[in-house]
Amino acid sequence: MIQLTRLNYQALIVNCDLIKFVETAPDTVLTLVTGEKIVVRESPDEVLSSIIRYRRLVLDRDGPNIIDTERDATDSQNPGARPFKLGTESALRPDDERGSQRG
Repeated sequence: MIQLTRLNYQALIVNCDLIKFVETAPDTVLTLVTGEKIVVRESPDEVLSSIIRYRRLVLDRDGPNIIDTERDATDSQNPGARPFKLGTESALRPDDERGSQRG
């Protein structure tokens, strides 16, 4: 989400994932994927900079923690969960541990 300003100086929060394109005509107009158009005071370059800054914030905060290889073996939502390291044999469980029986 990015904060922009309407022409009347009213603050506006926009979900940048919904922006289809930004144009200047002569004011900056955002067109959302829903077809809604929003006119803002910021230039297209400022809108783009805000989107980039927001995405970097999200990626810097969440990126390294996508797979936590050091998490505790017990997970409150899944008590049988085990930690694993991607690309190792421990990432896969044999069929008998998953509860399926071969016959």
